[in-house]
Amino acid sequence: MKITVVGAGNVGATVAFLAAQKGLGNIVLADILDGIPQGKGLDIFQSSPIAGSSSLVLGTNRYEDTANSDIVVITAGLARKPGMSREDLLRENAKIIGNIVREIMKHSKNPILIVVTNPLDIMTYHAWKVSGLSSKRVLGQAGVLDSARFRAFLAEKLSVSPKDISSMVLGGHGDTMVPLVRFTTVAGIPIADLLDKSTIDTMVERTRNGGGEIVNLLKTGSAYYAPGSAVVEMVEAIVLDQKRLLPSSCFLSGEYGLRDLFMGVPAKLGKGGVEEIFELKLFPEELKALQKSAEVYQEGIKVLYP
Repeated sequence: MKITVVGAGNVGATVAFLAAQKGLGNIVLADILDGIPQGKGLDIFQSSPIAGSSSLVLGTNRYEDTANSDIVVITAGLARKPGMSREDLLRENAKIIGNIVREIMKHSKNPILIVVTNPLDIMTYHAWKVSGLSSKRVLGQAGVLDSARFRAFLAEKLSVSPKDISSMVLGGHGDTMVPLVRFTTVAGIPIADLLDKSTIDTMVERTRNGGGEIVNLLKTGSAYYAPGSAVVEMVEAIVLDQKRLLPSSCFLSGEYGLRDLFMGVPAKLGKGGVEEIFELKLFPEELKALQKSAEVYQEGIKVLYP
């Protein structure tokens, strides 16, 4: 398998490093900054013998080197700057994503695209539109990260291994995400049997603000280890055809009463990309929260596609 990562910043480099360590395929790390992808790519490649991995790693500024990619992870984009509105950020990142996807599609016939750039769900929709690919082959990294954060916070509170915690977070990747508490268990035990409602509500709110909490601590950056790990879990599910049920930003065509947008939903990931979307039986308040989350991203889509 050939896996291209576009964007050699912290998230992209982490994705490239972890994918190479796991030996998921040969890695191309691409960026417009001369020397950065080459240096990071070489460093990652030199770690392969220690990891016992046979993955080759190439850092490049040339899209020609991404030719015939099976999977392309897009992490490149701008962070919001002082004085920049959300709409300004949306338009600027849409330009970046559009250019990247057009270049990728010149050199790869039918790749699977995994988008990480924010605003995630809108950028995933834009990448799908520009690529001309089947919606099954375009998805965004969202719920895997959000679910991992929820599991981590619950494990810390309960003093148990996060391995034993299973959770599902739906909706957009942002403040309107919908953690499904009743689908959250510890070794099969409902979380509501172990924690009171007030504590659970606190964990839910911390999950919603999980990225912001890290930004406030770092001062000059944002999260990358957890986002990078989340992407690689998705890549691994596709490369190894694991049929994993992972919450991902997928195209909806009527599921949950939503159409023509990408949102975080439970999806089976395998060699075909998004092989099936699972429609959970939600309570009215859960469905209302999911549809409210969708409204935010529908408005964003209208900015790009009026």
